[in-house]
Amino acid sequence: MTINTADQIAAEIADPHALDGSRQTGFWRLTLGAIGVVYGDIGTSPLYAVKESVLAAVGSGNPATTEVVLGILSLIVWALLLVVTLKYIVILLRADNNGEGGTLALMALANKAIGGRAPIIMLLGIISGGLFFGDAIITPSLSVLSAIEGIKIITPTFEPYVVPITAAILLGLFSVQSRGTARVAAFFGPITLVWFVALALAGLWHISDNPAVLLAFNPLHGLRFLLEHGMIGFLTLGAVFLVVTGSEALYADLGHFGRGPIRTAWLFVALPALVINYLGQGALILANPAAIENPFFLLYPQWALIPMVILATAATVIASQAVITGAYSLTQQAIQLGLLPRLEIRHTSEALVGQIYMPRVNGFLLVGVLLLVFMFRSSNALASAYGIAVTGTMVVTAMLAFVVIWKVWKWSPIASGVLVAPFLLLDLTFLSANLLKVMEGGWMPLMLGAAMVMAMYTWRRGTAVLAAKTARLQVPLANLAGMLERSPPHRVSGTAVFLTGNPDHAPTALLHNLKHNKVLHDRNAVLTIEYADTPHVPPHERVRIEPLSDSFFCVKLRFGFMDVPNIPEALALARKAGWQFEIMSTSFYVSRRSLRVAARSEMPRWQDRLFIALASGASDATDYFRIPTGRVVEIGAQVAI
Repeated sequence: MTINTADQIAAEIADPHALDGSRQTGFWRLTLGAIGVVYGDIGTSPLYAVKESVLAAVGSGNPATTEVVLGILSLIVWALLLVVTLKYIVILLRADNNGEGGTLALMALANKAIGGRAPIIMLLGIISGGLFFGDAIITPSLSVLSAIEGIKIITPTFEPYVVPITAAILLGLFSVQSRGTARVAAFFGPITLVWFVALALAGLWHISDNPAVLLAFNPLHGLRFLLEHGMIGFLTLGAVFLVVTGSEALYADLGHFGRGPIRTAWLFVALPALVINYLGQGALILANPAAIENPFFLLYPQWALIPMVILATAATVIASQAVITGAYSLTQQAIQLGLLPRLEIRHTSEALVGQIYMPRVNGFLLVGVLLLVFMFRSSNALASAYGIAVTGTMVVTAMLAFVVIWKVWKWSPIASGVLVAPFLLLDLTFLSANLLKVMEGGWMPLMLGAAMVMAMYTWRRGTAVLAAKTARLQVPLANLAGMLERSPPHRVSGTAVFLTGNPDHAPTALLHNLKHNKVLHDRNAVLTIEYADTPHVPPHERVRIEPLSDSFFCVKLRFGFMDVPNIPEALALARKAGWQFEIMSTSFYVSRRSLRVAARSEMPRWQDRLFIALASGASDATDYFRIPTGRVVEIGAQVAI
């Protein structure tokens, strides 16, 4: 990747079709899809961001002055311009891993650029992945809760029903995940587009009553507010950050929609609508200070409140769906990058490979989301918990981007630092402001994120310790193949495929088969699954076959970290490479390890137990790799770790 001059970036923004190399016929369809999926989260921020920012600045019951409102609006506008537009839209969307985005894809690209898996880069990826799960639990809770709170504006009688209605909607949302979202996903874009139009129309109506709010485009108002209000200004900055939550979706969904549609949807739909609505809320607060109770819904006339509550609920459900789908995708990537154990993945669409459902992840998110709703009970309380996980992810993204710009784009370290440092400083400032909210609820995403980070770190370390321990006890495969050719045991007809993680050593299942059954098949394949640091591996690079002897050969199947690891489909490609076999007359031998804590271990005792618990909960290799269950032979072995 040797692009990245200012002229090239400017040209690509002017002509979004050029971003993807060709004028795709479905460009506008992708743009509409991006409006629904990519901008659902950030598009629902007006429900609570202005209210929380003003309350952080002046407190409850105190009227906001013109200077305070203009200062907050200026911070909001420039946060959208600097963080979302400049950092993500202009720069980070170029740092793709073969078309895919997201921090784990960025981590894999940085590792590939360095030429190995650097521990610090792996740690950054683990931290980012853990923090994402903290964000994924808060986003549905806060978004849906803030939408349903609109019914209190219609009549205070509904107030006791806000939490139960929110819980019922979220329970329904998570309950339908197993059926897939392909049928309703087509409506996400149009509904969210209507939402953005409604945001803009209401904002324009109130801006016309008080055009002075347009002065917020002057960044001096924001700087003056921060300087004059000291610690209060710093606390307010943590609330202002709510307007950019969801920015990571721009980057994470790069592979689904492409740079052109994502940029077009932001520059011509989402950004104008959001800025206009925020300015409109500011104009309303200046005209009626009591509107701080719920400045979003009070933008609309009484007759429009019920339709807007319904539309807001639909928009927040769409935003929540995007986060849930993102959690499935991130978990799948983490599994194939070796950061988590295998988990059950169900494909909910025959036509769309990316449509997946993960029961355990879904259950984890549902419990966390409902717990937050019943613990905090209002968007005002829950907003204090929001932001820390997102800012942490943004800091990690900036650090990994420095490595990619330096190593992949071939910029000098100084030039890379000059480009990234201002954004990293801005992200660290937002993170510091949000850390002040730890005692008010910010501990929740930190606790969830830390738990996921510990699980991923333990799995990564435990698998390395286990591999090193078993390698000391294993027999080199080449030596065993030669010995069996010289002194063959009893032969049986057919083909045996032995799955292993290390192709240099004889699989445990092979050794136990020889030891206990004392037989060897006519043809024996030692099969290894390898995951590349790229999202996808083309079919012609999927299979490699290396003969070891007349009856032994190694088969290596390569998958990208976003590919579906389907062994039967991949082996169909092996026929073209010269391996003639029938899968229904082939036996697959799989080793099943039973782990126990050793008397002396390289990890602390608690970490040993955590690793064993993660391993025992891992999905069966037969199901994960789509092997026909009737052709599988499992051979167990006990290993002390």
